[in-house]
Amino acid sequence: MASSAKDIQFKELKDTISQLNTTIRTQNDLITSLQKMMEERNVKEDEKDRVIANLQAQLEYFKQKLFGRSSERRSDMPGQLDLFADPDSEVEPLLELIEPEFMDVKAGKRERKPKASYDEMFTNLPIHYEEVGTLTEEEKQCPACGTMMVPIGHEEIRTEIRYTKAKLERIVYVATTYGCPVCKDTEDPQFIKDEGISALIPGGYASPSLVSHIMYEKYADALPLYRQEKGFELLGVSISRTTMASWIIICSQNYLKPVYDYFHRELLKRHFLMADETPIQVLKEPDRRPQSKSYVWLMRSREDGLGHIVLYHYSETRAGEHAVSFLKGIEDGAYLMVDGYSGYNKLKNIRRCCCYAHIRRYLIEAIPNGHDKDYSHPAVQGVLYCNKLFEYERSYKAKELPYTQVYKRRQKDQKPAVEGFMRWLDAQHPEKGSRMDRAVTYIRNRKDTLMTYLEDGRCSLSNNPSENSIRPLTLGRKNWLFSDSQDGANASIVVYTMVEMDIPFEKCILLGNSVHPYPA
Repeated sequence: MASSAKDIQFKELKDTISQLNTTIRTQNDLITSLQKMMEERNVKEDEKDRVIANLQAQLEYFKQKLFGRSSERRSDMPGQLDLFADPDSEVEPLLELIEPEFMDVKAGKRERKPKASYDEMFTNLPIHYEEVGTLTEEEKQCPACGTMMVPIGHEEIRTEIRYTKAKLERIVYVATTYGCPVCKDTEDPQFIKDEGISALIPGGYASPSLVSHIMYEKYADALPLYRQEKGFELLGVSISRTTMASWIIICSQNYLKPVYDYFHRELLKRHFLMADETPIQVLKEPDRRPQSKSYVWLMRSREDGLGHIVLYHYSETRAGEHAVSFLKGIEDGAYLMVDGYSGYNKLKNIRRCCCYAHIRRYLIEAIPNGHDKDYSHPAVQGVLYCNKLFEYERSYKAKELPYTQVYKRRQKDQKPAVEGFMRWLDAQHPEKGSRMDRAVTYIRNRKDTLMTYLEDGRCSLSNNPSENSIRPLTLGRKNWLFSDSQDGANASIVVYTMVEMDIPFEKCILLGNSVHPYPA
């Protein structure tokens, strides 16, 4: 009996222990589940904080873009640390970089340029002397004796520039018919008529000067045709915008296109090129909606010691095949400076250069508001690397070094800086989704082209000349908004080429009307 009671008691204890173990496991599972929930909640909180921080950074960036200064120039303030300071100074540089070079800089305030005289300002204007005559007869009498005074000299008292309103003239050409006085009474009288020079547009009244004026107003001064139509009405003549558009297309195809084609052939002979592209809208394109985005490509030569060539090219899309087609025939190994657009990767026979102005732009955008002078911030460090390269380039240009010397100086000065920049890039691990992450990703995607410009002193460090050349088109696009047809778009890019290269339209028309003005 005693043994049986102990067995029962032992069995109850085992059940109790089993229940406790079950409870403990349940509690452990609950604790683990709660811990997992807390961890997930913390992760979500961290992700939320990261998103909020990125949104705040974007807000500050857009506020800066909207209300802040747009210049990329950065001026160091006295007392701030300099990443490229002399290593022997009291403050050590933050990063191990190249040995700094001391450049000649004029100390003190910049001397103010003397004000130009009227003779210098208006040297190209004709002068008309006008004698003033505001004194009355009584005022010309001598106050002492009353005798009438006589002129004894003249003096220039002031200068003014007078505007004369533009005017239009109607020119009627009269042809003379000549007859032979001997044959006039015969059965076969002879006549000949002086037909003069053929019209610019057969059957039309447009003159080279009028069409040139319309082209210049639209493409150089960004004045749309509908506003020019109003201007002509004020001058007393009605010329519709449709008529002007047709004149531009016809003259572009007949007279300006041969000039354009000649410079296209010359551009393909160059070894150093630059390119950029910008969208436009063309309403009537085959199998495309009017709202579709078309593109204008800019191809230009670099400052290689030869005359500059700037060409625009219209295409329906931004596909890289258009760049390949336009540059077909360019010699292998030519250098092309472009931005980060991947479409240029289809140009297999060129050496692609990387634009450090774009790199610096991405890094500047990654600098938080108020941290412009925080040299511990990676974005500021990256900007200083780029600034040092541009500083070297400015010094070479100021010294007017030949490209052979530029190549040697780049190897000595800039190559170590670029290598340091690449080591700095490898050490960056920015927060995903941040503006710094966007900048680092942009640079890493172009890492294989960062040092291409060092191969020749005629290569460029930035693509800024292309952006400057394409700016007239982007400014004009804000006014004329779109091209109605593909013929109009092609005419526009031809005329923009003439504008950017400073080629007079009337001269182009005369050259284009020649039989063989340009070598094939």
